[in-house]
Amino acid sequence: MLDLKFVVNNIDYVKQKTLQRNYEFDFEKIVALDLKRRGLIQKVEELKKYRNEVSKQVGIFKKEGKDISEISSKMRSISDEIDKLDKELFEVQQQLNDIMLMIPNIIDDSVPIGNDENDNPEVKKWGETRVFTFTPKPHWEIAEKLDIVDFERGAKLSKSRFSIYKGMGSRLERALINFMLDTHIAKGYTEIIPPLLVNAKTMTGTGQLPKFEEELFKCERDELYLIPTAEVPVTNIYADEIIDYDKLPLNFVSYTPCFRREAGSYGKDVRGLIRQHQFNKVELVKIVEPERSMEELEILTDNAAEILRLLGLPYRIIKLCSGDLGFSSSITYDIEVWLPGQNCYREISSCSNFKDFQSRRAKIRYRDKNKNVVFPHTLNGSGLAVGRTFLAILENYQQEDGSVVVPDVLKPYMGGIDIIK
Repeated sequence: MLDLKFVVNNIDYVKQKTLQRNYEFDFEKIVALDLKRRGLIQKVEELKKYRNEVSKQVGIFKKEGKDISEISSKMRSISDEIDKLDKELFEVQQQLNDIMLMIPNIIDDSVPIGNDENDNPEVKKWGETRVFTFTPKPHWEIAEKLDIVDFERGAKLSKSRFSIYKGMGSRLERALINFMLDTHIAKGYTEIIPPLLVNAKTMTGTGQLPKFEEELFKCERDELYLIPTAEVPVTNIYADEIIDYDKLPLNFVSYTPCFRREAGSYGKDVRGLIRQHQFNKVELVKIVEPERSMEELEILTDNAAEILRLLGLPYRIIKLCSGDLGFSSSITYDIEVWLPGQNCYREISSCSNFKDFQSRRAKIRYRDKNKNVVFPHTLNGSGLAVGRTFLAILENYQQEDGSVVVPDVLKPYMGGIDIIK
């Protein structure tokens, strides 16, 4: 959430930054509502001041034995008017708050201006893509032949875009989770196991609500949502709290199942594990001082990419342009892994700096060196999406006979098994 005062005082700048996202917004309504809000506040303050003055007169009249019926009537009239204005002020403030929750974050000045993913520049590439002596297969064919993922029965138990991992598939998925966690913990991240169901306030804090409700799975009876990513509960750990300065930076890593409706994506990536309603992910979250956040974004992105380097999986890093940037993000790097079976790079992690956008929404604050209460910056990134790492291993380490070689760093997590066949 942006600061209302900042928006009103810099309306042209905010409008320009919003248009760079290809997103239009009625900023005139914000200005009009803010003027109304200020006018109501002034009226209420003037009436309260007048009521206090009249109240003093009541005390004087009582001491002098004078009739206070008329002045008491005036007091009631003033109080009624204040109550009426307070209700109107509450409604205006609620309207403003609802509108402010729908305004996207301010784009960092370093973000390239563009319309969509086709305008995202590549900033780094790592690893040599393997030269195959045979035609590489997509992961779903490999998984079905090895009998390690059952797509049909997953759909039978739930619906499409749900899968069953089995046998060596389950073992590989579990090995990846533990390998990722151990690697990030060794870098200084604190492991968190959060709730998988959270309330609307928590979803609002990180920006999923109100704008993206259709993307979420909701338990109507309990008014709780299944998390779309560990970012949501982990970032909100310190919601409505003031953090001591010496605790920053906070670095968390969390493995969770994640749940997304993928609304609007039907017909896209219908084969395999790319776009599932339920998937496993290891998430990195940082809460840091504002002046350190851009440096911390580079660190976080490299921490996520290191998993791919250790696994020997080629990747590239792209910088999202203004038109492809997420609602809450100020700047984002996407890490894309090479998939030879599909002959393309596919996203495996998004690493974002939200600056103070999420901390304002969630009311996460800290005391700086001068004891001032300020909003920290929040960051997160997948470290990594486990299912997509799983399928990248299948495609990059596949053999002509249909078997899959296990990367060296995973062998200790696989009980020494070096090949899946």
